[in-house]
Amino acid sequence: MAALSGLARETRQEPTTHPPRPGRGAMDWSDVRVFLAVAREGSMRAAGRALGLSQPTIARRLAAFETSFGGQILFDRLPEGLRLNAVGEQLVTAAESVEDAVLRLERRRAAASPELSGTVRVSTGECAAGFLARCLSGPTTTALPPGITLELVDSRQTANLARREADMALRHQPPETGDFYISKAGTFACAVYRRGGADAGAWVTYTEEQAHYEPARWVQRQIKETGQPVALRASSMLMHLEAICAGTGRGVLPCYVGDGHPLLERLTPPIPEIAAQYWIIVHRDLRRAACVRAVIDWMKRLFAEQQEVLAGIA
Repeated sequence: MAALSGLARETRQEPTTHPPRPGRGAMDWSDVRVFLAVAREGSMRAAGRALGLSQPTIARRLAAFETSFGGQILFDRLPEGLRLNAVGEQLVTAAESVEDAVLRLERRRAAASPELSGTVRVSTGECAAGFLARCLSGPTTTALPPGITLELVDSRQTANLARREADMALRHQPPETGDFYISKAGTFACAVYRRGGADAGAWVTYTEEQAHYEPARWVQRQIKETGQPVALRASSMLMHLEAICAGTGRGVLPCYVGDGHPLLERLTPPIPEIAAQYWIIVHRDLRRAACVRAVIDWMKRLFAEQQEVLAGIA
């Protein structure tokens, strides 16, 4: 018995200490995120698209968030959508502070991972996105590590890198503020092209809403000087390319697109005033993430290797 009592004393364990459980009214970060998305987007449908959630899920989580504040209604339901009321407005600053803290942790967790695999989301414009897509398996000796998937988002809006709407961006202009790593990537030259041998005097250019684009402004000056008409206004470079290839008219294209196209001939040297500089932009928290760092290095090598092609002198 003495021996058994001793064994019992030796094998008895101290009671396990568990972290305190949150109360039943504990707030779910997912609900906070939905509240902010609805506030920013102005409707449950738009918030669902932004977060990749269904509208019923958005409605359920928003209701849960409102319930956690005693069931107070935080949005006015209007015919054109949802608008924060006075009670909801008072919560935005605190909710954004929670968002900032959670996203900072997520960025640092991503940066701490040594794995060289996963998806890297890059926000850029149509021209640069096409160049990167072409060089994934095109005429280049620079390759991404096999475990990385590149996700290209054609967006002329500056993606919110702090909110992880993208992991990095490739843009014409570097941001003036923010905690970002910024590196110049290179320059895309542009020139005027037409279908080879075609009598293409009219112009293919951008829409009136895009008249502030540098290529559109340059074309407009040529129209005023020469009196040549506009054959087509279109909102994307792909539309311009198809129209020019069909012989609809002449237009401005990046040299990397026009010079290598079998149907096109160049009518001008590269036009300096519409050359497009590009900058790599990454939040500093993510710069040292293995996957992001690999994509940064890939882009730098790619722009260096393809410098003459991009400049229209290859």
